[in-house]
Amino acid sequence: MNLDIIIPKCLPFQSIAFYSITMPPRLNILSLARSIPYRPAPQPQWLPRPSIAPKAPQFRAYSDSKAPQPPAADRSSRIDAKPLPHVSEEAAQMAEITGSEGPDISQGTPVDEVVKGDKSAQEKLPKVMQDALKSNSNSAPKGSRSYSTMVTSAGGSGGPDMGMLNFPPSSSTPAIPGLKFDAPTLPLPKDGHLKHRYDPVVDQVIGLLMRHGKKSTAQRDMALVLEHLRTSPIPTVNPAKPLLPGAPPPSHLPLNPILYLTLAIDSVGPLFRIRSQKGAAGGGVALQIPVPLGRRQRRRIAIQWILKAASNRAQTGSGKGSYAQRVAAELIAVVEGRSGVWEKRNAIHKLGVSVRANIVLPKKR
Repeated sequence: MNLDIIIPKCLPFQSIAFYSITMPPRLNILSLARSIPYRPAPQPQWLPRPSIAPKAPQFRAYSDSKAPQPPAADRSSRIDAKPLPHVSEEAAQMAEITGSEGPDISQGTPVDEVVKGDKSAQEKLPKVMQDALKSNSNSAPKGSRSYSTMVTSAGGSGGPDMGMLNFPPSSSTPAIPGLKFDAPTLPLPKDGHLKHRYDPVVDQVIGLLMRHGKKSTAQRDMALVLEHLRTSPIPTVNPAKPLLPGAPPPSHLPLNPILYLTLAIDSVGPLFRIRSQKGAAGGGVALQIPVPLGRRQRRRIAIQWILKAASNRAQTGSGKGSYAQRVAAELIAVVEGRSGVWEKRNAIHKLGVSVRANIVLPKKR
């Protein structure tokens, strides 16, 4: 095969050189060698199968035996199978064997007899029981109690006496005809009205805690605040920021959470407010005049200060009671003198003392 390139004679020498270099050959020798894929035919695979399939047994060999089984051994008569006796019963048996006087099983064993002769056990008893063991002069005779735990028949009535007070039987017919029950005695008690059954301070705090008319939510928060005050430790009062005169000792405050709340609010409540009267100083200048406040007004301002300070506190928990916990923590801080509410009260009192000369008293005729 002749592979020479035919060059036309009309082309110049430079074109002939370029044409001879860049022109590809007409035949592609590499295209003749092509790979032929070899794919063998798939061979069928046969899995071995058993000629006879096993069947499940139609009987249970472990329970279908007709042979009589031996009865189970009775261990109730053995000594190690019986329960251990009570400490009082064991002491009574030992006293019967040794011939000494044992405890009375019908009334139980007093604690002083159990720890009698055991100095280590007496040291671990509470202080009240240790004092009772030391004072044997007023102790009851042996084998008796100062109270009864058994039902005895009451004298004359024939019925059981449960140790309760004998209340007189209520009259079946009321004194006033036409009433199903007796009429209430007048005057009614202070907390006898349904809408005024709570303490006035608690009602006022609930009203200021309420948002969007949800009073039940405010009552729940108030209950959580009182619960937190009741379970809190004894506060440490700061002498530089004293509470109201005549306040109970700090150890009594957690026992009465309503008193705790009232003392915290009344202690930081301002005695007066500053009123600006325009033109009173002349020339349109406002004059600051201190105006005294009533008890409910003082409590309102103090509660608003405490709630605002509680809102600015860092949130320590999550859930529905987180705000109530912050309010309770702020009340404890007020009693201990650590709250910033004291600074507001002192600032108002300081300003009121400085402008007390602006008070104009009425002239006597």
